[in-house]
Amino acid sequence: MALEIAIRRFGGPEVLEARDVPPDAPAKGQIRIRHKAIGVNFTDVHGRRGDYAPLRAMPMPLVLGMEAAGVVEAVGEGVERFRAGDRVAYASGPIGAYREVRNFAADRCVALPAGVSDQAAAALLLKGLTLQTLLRRVFRVPAGAWVVFHSAAGGVGSLAGQWLRALGAHAIGTVGSEVKVAAARAAGYQEVLVRGRDDWPARVGELSGGGVPVVYDSVGRDTWQGSLACLAPRGHFVCFGNSSGLAPSFQVNELRDRGSLVLTWMRFGDYTATAAELQAAAQELFEMVASGALRLPAPQCLPLERAAEAHRLLESGKSTGPLVLLPGVG
Repeated sequence: MALEIAIRRFGGPEVLEARDVPPDAPAKGQIRIRHKAIGVNFTDVHGRRGDYAPLRAMPMPLVLGMEAAGVVEAVGEGVERFRAGDRVAYASGPIGAYREVRNFAADRCVALPAGVSDQAAAALLLKGLTLQTLLRRVFRVPAGAWVVFHSAAGGVGSLAGQWLRALGAHAIGTVGSEVKVAAARAAGYQEVLVRGRDDWPARVGELSGGGVPVVYDSVGRDTWQGSLACLAPRGHFVCFGNSSGLAPSFQVNELRDRGSLVLTWMRFGDYTATAAELQAAAQELFEMVASGALRLPAPQCLPLERAAEAHRLLESGKSTGPLVLLPGVG
């Protein structure tokens, strides 16, 4: 039997329940992974609450989680990339990572290099692949460019500051409160502006000499108009989240009137749709880690059985560093 954390209804952290289930043999194209570390992300909280329509349509019980690292126990028919004993990680759907043992598509997994621990992989891969897609695929940031990145002290934002510094970009970060300014500066941002205190669109214009070529926005509703105002003509508005709520409706002609702006919503899964794309993105990410350009804060680890506590920490904003669940240590 193997432990998993499932929900039978949507709601608060208390709906997360432990249960034992028998592991299945991997199907064709799958590998069976014994998880060593499982990443906890805010997308898991949204799933638990029932915020995503596709999940609301799925039968219960549901097992959450999209990110984990572990060791291959068995391979299904047709799998040639991996064999038993290999270390692997993944960061994509379908959900179901809150388990000790899981079958998963081999072509959605990446091989872990020796220098990346299981805990680091579970804390890094989803955020890191998101960032690689943002900075190197959706808009390839050149050296010397001014860039705005919202939520600069958050999990993705703090890594973005380091990566942008390594690229030689001038990174302007925004944060939601003054207490986060120091963390954002330590992450590598050249300037840090506080939303709600600073007139940050005006300040961005002053610093950049009239506007930036790209804004990375995971906030949504509260930063929408300001992000548009930050952009230079032909600038790129890259959305990848909506933590403050959905962005408002707008007239597409506004993009024309502000100087032929480009607007896109990024899902990194669309940019890593093939095994080759996924492995190439992961390789660049791991190279950044190996070079020392990306330094991940030590993850805060909890036993898998305490997944509800991890969700409470994440929602409270009081967690320090990435949250990781450890199977088999409770």
